[in-house]
Amino acid sequence: MIKILFICHGNICRSPMAEFIFKEIIQQKGLSDLFEVASCATSTEELGNPVYPPARAILARHGISCKGKYARQITREDYDKYDLLIAMDSYNIRNISRIIKADPLGKIHKLMDYTPQGGDVADPWYTGDFEVTYENIYNGCCCLLDNIMTSRK
Repeated sequence: MIKILFICHGNICRSPMAEFIFKEIIQQKGLSDLFEVASCATSTEELGNPVYPPARAILARHGISCKGKYARQITREDYDKYDLLIAMDSYNIRNISRIIKADPLGKIHKLMDYTPQGGDVADPWYTGDFEVTYENIYNGCCCLLDNIMTSRK
């Protein structure tokens, strides 16, 4: 089983979107039994809060539910539990490194680094454009899955 943890600042927009988009993609491809997928925050600001309403709405428009998801913060133990820790931007990478301390196994990556364009996932908290964020995450999740499946061959 491949265990993936998606991470953003508050765990109310981008990382839960990535969690549920990735779950939808693997479910459609009949690969759900190969993965354990979750998401979390680097900060404590939103702990216990549900997915931000506009993020829930964009997922719902694409037929994806995130019901029951509440924000939680990454822990040092997550490094040991998960195979991949996938951040949404460079700021998240810095904060993950502050919490985890070291990445001797090379588990920490940015989602968009799996895509040809690279960069950061647009943060809709600031841009207000949840559709662009959805497109970034969907593309990143497809490329991440392709990378994982290719490396398993």
